[in-house]
Amino acid sequence: MSIVYDRQENLLTLTTENTGYQMCIDELGILRHLHYGSRTGAQDMSYQIIDFDYAFSGNPIQYRRERNFSLDILPQEYTSFGVGDFRLNSVAVINADGSRAAQFHYVSHEIRKGKYAIPELPASYDNGDEAETLIVTLRDEVTGLTVKLHYGVFEKLDIITRYAEICNDGKAPVTLEKAASLCLDLPHGNWDLMHFWGKHAMERQPERQPIGHCITTVGSTRGTSSHQQNPFIIVCDHEATEDHGDCYGMMLAYSGGFKAELENSQINSVRAVMGIDDTYFSWKLEPGQSFHTPEVILSFADGLTALSHNYHHFIRHNVCRGKHHLEKRPVLINNWEATYFDLNEDKMYALAKEAAALGIDQFVLDDGWFGARYDDNAGLGDWFVNYDKLPNGLDSLIEKINGLGMKFGIWVEPEMVNEDSDLYRAHPDWALSAPDRTPTFGRNQLVLDMSNKDVVDYLYGCLSTLLKEHNIAYIKWDFNRSVCDVYSHALPADRQGEVSHRFVLGLYNLLDRLTTEFPDVLFEGCSGGGGRFDAGMLYYTPQIWLSDDTDAIERLIIQGGTSYGYPVSTMGAHVSAAPNHQTGRTTPINTRGIVAMSGAFGYELDLTKLPESDKEAIRIQIQRYHQDEVLIHQGSYYRLTDVTKGYYTAWQIVSEDKSKSLVNLVITSPQPNPEPLHIRFKGLDPNANYHIEESDKVISGAALMNGGYTYPVMHGDYPAMQLHLSVRS
Repeated sequence: MSIVYDRQENLLTLTTENTGYQMCIDELGILRHLHYGSRTGAQDMSYQIIDFDYAFSGNPIQYRRERNFSLDILPQEYTSFGVGDFRLNSVAVINADGSRAAQFHYVSHEIRKGKYAIPELPASYDNGDEAETLIVTLRDEVTGLTVKLHYGVFEKLDIITRYAEICNDGKAPVTLEKAASLCLDLPHGNWDLMHFWGKHAMERQPERQPIGHCITTVGSTRGTSSHQQNPFIIVCDHEATEDHGDCYGMMLAYSGGFKAELENSQINSVRAVMGIDDTYFSWKLEPGQSFHTPEVILSFADGLTALSHNYHHFIRHNVCRGKHHLEKRPVLINNWEATYFDLNEDKMYALAKEAAALGIDQFVLDDGWFGARYDDNAGLGDWFVNYDKLPNGLDSLIEKINGLGMKFGIWVEPEMVNEDSDLYRAHPDWALSAPDRTPTFGRNQLVLDMSNKDVVDYLYGCLSTLLKEHNIAYIKWDFNRSVCDVYSHALPADRQGEVSHRFVLGLYNLLDRLTTEFPDVLFEGCSGGGGRFDAGMLYYTPQIWLSDDTDAIERLIIQGGTSYGYPVSTMGAHVSAAPNHQTGRTTPINTRGIVAMSGAFGYELDLTKLPESDKEAIRIQIQRYHQDEVLIHQGSYYRLTDVTKGYYTAWQIVSEDKSKSLVNLVITSPQPNPEPLHIRFKGLDPNANYHIEESDKVISGAALMNGGYTYPVMHGDYPAMQLHLSVRS
């Protein structure tokens, strides 16, 4: 069993293949955290908590006990509030009498087979008998506020998930002002924080820094998980590398504003708290009502690479759902960077015809096909065909594209509305907007109130009709601005603090209805590129457009940063034009192809304007991608270089059985008179001999990993090379 209760010592121990997680119920009913890390067996880890005199100035002693007892130094699973632990708290409340205290004590626990689900929220799932669930109930006896801590243990996958259910079992209303999903205390160690910052067209830039004696906050107040930060952090030993060292991953499966806080306390104990952003949050719990927090996916591993592998496998197999999450994906052509809003049937068909001749599987019609959509000033909300641009309707174009042997996909941005739209003219109150204030625009658009069921039902009607009436195989679901003016005209004043979270619940409700009713449609997430790249969206959309920056050299950092937590199968990656539309940089078609092939592959350029040499290169790329796709999407991913440093970037993918490998290298800063590059490969079978297709050499796995491989000198602007390795018997 992966969950064991030691009745004599009051210990709860969670065990996976390589990790152990332990907590105990002390004599006062405090649920203490004892250990998370490498396996320690059945050992009671409470010996690590040392009592010492803590009754000096400013440090309260609970329960009129000995001077060496204080919540302010104890590692805990989920902290009480306002009763003497001055570190980061897990929950904040306002009770009916105006007091703000909550003191949680152990009541009971339950162990169940299988993995829990979370009402109205995405959550990881098990495939058969992969998981067990532990539910620990804590209660504040004064108010009746109850917290049920849910733990999902995936024994073979080295994953533990957590979420909190907060129930008002009292007789008076309680207002939540904070409701975290995770509290994790790390009493010992010298820790760094890795987080993934960015901006539009520059997402998930890895940054590593020591955790100092202060509170460090990573988060988003933008209503989405955001371009600026990602709801995934790593806490790792200061000496940890790709290959060795204690590494903790914490990933929030949530697509709204979030907060991850870390505090290194006065006794050098680090606490991490993660959950919904509480900046604008409040939630009124009437007696008998419950609030469910989003799920946090935890993993511990020896080295950053092993941690990434845990997340890659888990997201592919236990977060992404539906028929597409493990299937091969179509190679697509998107018309956006080819034509932008300037589209018509003849122009789209000409682009699709060229794409079909090159071997591309799917055509995607992007922004501009609906409403009065000639630029970004109008049309959002009116999800009906623009017959001025497409006088024969969608079906005429779809039938022509299907006749080429290609599938058809289409772009939508359901959560947005333009003032110049029939929807806004009919329902201005359906947009988020503060009373008596001029609303704030982003990309000339407003945000619809997804907390309003009428709005969600309207969008479901539009999109389900679109999918029922037309042969659409793919939806690109966009979200092109941050959320402000957070006020719902459908909720009373004392519920306005609930709008941001209810917005996310409305989004999930809409996605769940559509993905359930149309299981054959592949949904791709997008938010101005990678502004909503999170495990919550991946539950519904097994791939997400990685970034609006399609420059191959910039994409190396974005893809590399994303790879710390997310598998390449989730990363929408396209070959675009040169010079690149975002940076003006010119890179060879071979380099652009090699970079984009480490993702859900496609093209985003005007194929009708390419020279024949580029078209032939595309034919070869597509053939090669189809041959390598299973390896790329299901293999183990290795970062061979630091993605933020050096004059080249290299990465490797190895099949599960180690019989095949793909090694990619791109020169990011071309130099005069360059030296040959020498790189040690990873993940191979040391006892096998590998044939390197591009050099026709046969070299042992041990030699390639321990001795390395020397590349030929590469000249030119941003040259790149792929090496295909296969075991030679």
